[in-house]
Amino acid sequence: MTTPFTPPTPPPLPRRTMFGRLRAAFLTGLVVIAPVGLTIWLIWSVVGWIDGIVLPMVPLAYHPDRLIQTYFGLDPSSQINVRGIGVIIFLLFTIFVGWLAKGIIGRSFIRFGEGLVQRTPVVRTIYSGIKQISETIFAQGERSFETACMVEYPRPGAWALGFISIVAKGEVARRVGIEKELVGVFIPTTPNPTSGFLLFFPRKDVIELDMTVEDAAKLVISAGLVYPPERPVPAEATAGTGARIKP
Repeated sequence: MTTPFTPPTPPPLPRRTMFGRLRAAFLTGLVVIAPVGLTIWLIWSVVGWIDGIVLPMVPLAYHPDRLIQTYFGLDPSSQINVRGIGVIIFLLFTIFVGWLAKGIIGRSFIRFGEGLVQRTPVVRTIYSGIKQISETIFAQGERSFETACMVEYPRPGAWALGFISIVAKGEVARRVGIEKELVGVFIPTTPNPTSGFLLFFPRKDVIELDMTVEDAAKLVISAGLVYPPERPVPAEATAGTGARIKP
């Protein structure tokens, strides 16, 4: 008669010491506090930086601390730091300039000023570069990135996350041929997505993603650590396989 085999009992896991429990609690709290604290610190620093630039341009009699001292009858020698007033002034001034720039008189002044800048050797290079970057970042038209995608890069079988920019036009499309319609895809680098490569792929080789551009940018910046939540796939997307892109 054979004796049934009894698997060995695994040894009990070592109990955490008080120091280990405190360390685990500290790390958990750090994960919760660090994003909140850094966000508040960054916003507070940016607001203070804008105040430091805008408030010196405001006449001293209209400074927020002077107005508060006058209204409440406080000692003029007392120091009152009202942070955020410069940001409000900057926002109102920017909105006012944008409103003027949309009018005929504003556009005339802008053309006149840009004409002067274009005739200045060094200034025109700096101004043109900053203007192109600003128009790219704050563009509200068709030149803004609207769709994230996947393409095979830098070799077949390796996939890269990119952003669809525009369909190739002009000489770029003419040199390749009409039968190979190309789509411009910007491939960002990690963790700095402002640099990267502009590549042109055949339309059939570009796979459009359902995630937003913001989620894709977070994925790039975090080197894949911050993954966006899965979205429900539409029924028409599962009807076939292969690449899909908006017309």
